[in-house]
Amino acid sequence: QVQLVQSGGGLVQPGGSLRLSCAASGSIATSSFVVWYRQAPEKKLEQVARMNREMTTSYADSVKGRFTISRDDSINTVYLQMDDLKPEDSAVYSCRVVLDSQSYWGQGSQVTVSS
Repeated sequence: QVQLVQSGGGLVQPGGSLRLSCAASGSIATSSFVVWYRQAPEKKLEQVARMNREMTTSYADSVKGRFTISRDDSINTVYLQMDDLKPEDSAVYSCRVVLDSQSYWGQGSQVTVSS
């Protein structure tokens, strides 16, 4: 069992930056992939960014060039750097790690972009 604990959400003005962290209780070095999702009120869950074991990344069109997914396997942590934030980025963001065919989720972090 792996537990994921998220941190780094909050309120930010448009154009600002936030970094979300997703810390795992065990090693994620052999994970198949790590993903960040978001869900805004009354909207579907959206995959925002994904990184596979080979460190290949992919992003939703809405965040390309503004968001960056990364991982530090030495401290079992996945990050989502969010720059040039827009009001439409406001949502609950959740991390997911797939490890040994098991899927683990973080608890979710609220990100609110507002002036």
